[in-house]
Amino acid sequence: MADDADMRNELADMQQRADQLADEVSAAEPLLFYVMFSSIPFALFLPISFGKDAGIKTLVMLDEQGEQLERIEEGMDQINKDMKEAEKNLTDLGKFCGLCTCPCNKLKGGGAKAWGNNQDGVVASQPARVVDEREQMAISGGFIRRVTDDARENEMDENLEQVGGIIGNLRHMALDMGNEIDTQNRQIDRIMEKADSNKTRIDEANQRATKMLGSG
Repeated sequence: MADDADMRNELADMQQRADQLADEVSAAEPLLFYVMFSSIPFALFLPISFGKDAGIKTLVMLDEQGEQLERIEEGMDQINKDMKEAEKNLTDLGKFCGLCTCPCNKLKGGGAKAWGNNQDGVVASQPARVVDEREQMAISGGFIRRVTDDARENEMDENLEQVGGIIGNLRHMALDMGNEIDTQNRQIDRIMEKADSNKTRIDEANQRATKMLGSG
């Protein structure tokens, strides 16, 4: 019984010395204590802050670029509409002038592929739900493995939760950027196809008009 009591006393003394040491470190070096025990947010604050600012600026730039692409594509669509009217007028003029309408006189630059679909498309399979760090830790029971279950561990867990939330937001921002870039790349390809189609149709319409005037 005496040995058991001595062991209990020794363990209590060790725990007391550990707590005292932690308190001394906290009192003498608060910043070091914060970094060691509960300041993962402090260690990551600057890079995370810069990453968040950079992500926001990038999303704003992508949004502005998306608006510019929309205006450009609208311009391509307006040219397509004008060309349809011009082609119809050329056909009517050819008939009025008594020119024979044959396959060789038909415009070839219709560009059905370019004008077939103005939409970016819908993802066939929706991505799996992303569980961020806070949800994951809530499921697993916390960010750290509890040993003493004291206020210091509570603070560590809370700070890690904050970091997990920030990192989760950055990841979601990165996913948004990737999706927007993919969408804009598809739109750029579509605009290039429409521009090529418009150029071909304009060239063919000019050649046809010149031919009609020369035969008049």
